[in-house]
Amino acid sequence: MGKSIAKPLFVFSVILSLFFFLGACAPKVKKEKQEKTMVFPSDVLPFMDQWKILLGDGTYKDSLLNYAKKDYFYVENEDQINWVVYKTPNAGISSKNSHNTRTELGQIKEWTPEEGGKLTGTLKVQHVSTSGDARVAASYSVVVGQIHSHQGHENEPLKIFYKKFPGHEKGSVFWNYEINTEGNNSGRWDYSTAVWGYDMSVLGASPDSYPEEPENGITLGEEFSYEVNVFEGIMYLTFTSDGHPTQRFTKNLLKSEFAKKEDMPQQIKALYTAIGRDGVERENAYAGELQFFKQGAYNQTNGKSPEDNIVWSTGSAVYGGDIKQQYANGSFTEVWFSAGSLGPGTPPTVE
Repeated sequence: MGKSIAKPLFVFSVILSLFFFLGACAPKVKKEKQEKTMVFPSDVLPFMDQWKILLGDGTYKDSLLNYAKKDYFYVENEDQINWVVYKTPNAGISSKNSHNTRTELGQIKEWTPEEGGKLTGTLKVQHVSTSGDARVAASYSVVVGQIHSHQGHENEPLKIFYKKFPGHEKGSVFWNYEINTEGNNSGRWDYSTAVWGYDMSVLGASPDSYPEEPENGITLGEEFSYEVNVFEGIMYLTFTSDGHPTQRFTKNLLKSEFAKKEDMPQQIKALYTAIGRDGVERENAYAGELQFFKQGAYNQTNGKSPEDNIVWSTGSAVYGGDIKQQYANGSFTEVWFSAGSLGPGTPPTVE
């Protein structure tokens, strides 16, 4: 009789133990399944192993595999297409050499213009700051791609901008070249070239009056692509967008166009005279200096007073630096990328 009772009890205890074991494992299995189904930026843009990132709240990461952060760097799916979102407020924590926030990739590998490199991106700008001063060139704009020097003055031979004035449907895409100043860098300036719409120098007559809307501009949410190809010291730029003419530009990074005072373009005289920037560039421009690419959302709006710098201090609303309030009131920029590549420079295509 004792044996007949013991056997069922043993079987029951084994079943009960198995039940509790499986129950304890269930949350873990569920969690692992959720982690596997989450899409990270590195799943969308597989070149993430070649970058580090600085976010608009000051977060720095040098390993981006399976990394995302809510409200700054994450993935959105729209019409079955995954987009990497770069979002940053007007005021947060910026890099040591800038007053502007960014959620932006920085290339780990460095190269000289002579060695070259190539960066591509397909994107759409979803939002730019709705506050600012229309007299300030940087207002309502975001930089979506860069070449940055890591030697000398650490200036920027390329910044690709999107800018849209409040009330306009269409905005502008343009690119800036910052001179590699001879001597004191306080005289530096950017020369701006329009791609679609205006260049940077088209301004409002007063803080809240705007120029005419550009006829051939790009709207928020409209997709466009760029290719930056530096080969044997020459920078080749190509911009494409459906419904717009393809635009191509070249710029020599080894020999300056701006080495003498008389070489200063009228655009610079008009835009920078007010802040006393009238430098010249060294004759060999960026030759021999280490460079690296950047890509994402580098917000050009800030809360600094336009009276201090009428070119770069935008006087935008920042709500005391409260990021939630900025996001709720249009004081941010947001850029989505669906594709991109990074690699060595290549011989330019002859059209």
